[in-house]
Amino acid sequence: MHDNVRHALERDGWTVTHDPLRLSVRRRKLYVDLGAERLLAAEKGRRKIAVEIKTFVGPSDVKDLEDAVGQFVRYEHALRREEPDGALYLAVPESAWRLIFADSLGEILIDDDVLRVVTFDPVKEEIIRWIR
Repeated sequence: MHDNVRHALERDGWTVTHDPLRLSVRRRKLYVDLGAERLLAAEKGRRKIAVEIKTFVGPSDVKDLEDAVGQFVRYEHALRREEPDGALYLAVPESAWRLIFADSLGEILIDDDVLRVVTFDPVKEEIIRWIR
């Protein structure tokens, strides 16, 4: 799925700048799947994002969600220290969005601004939606 997301981001106008994006928290190293940026002509600047990819194919979607949220929180706080203007997104296949995030358990995380999610079609290698 890694390459599918990378291609989808590039097709959506992003330049992948890091694969993976390395973050440091003191002596600990963290590796977010992708770092990307996009030129924003109207703002005359660049928007930077980091993207962690999750497929949610384990035996328990609740356990997969718990693991993804824990990793997202760790990465987001580390990213704030190194790239304060950057934003972290959790990339999930559209099928996982419908199964997990359109459900009440996932909706809580979106509604309470715990996660930012980008969904993608792994076959077409296209971004479907950005959820902030």
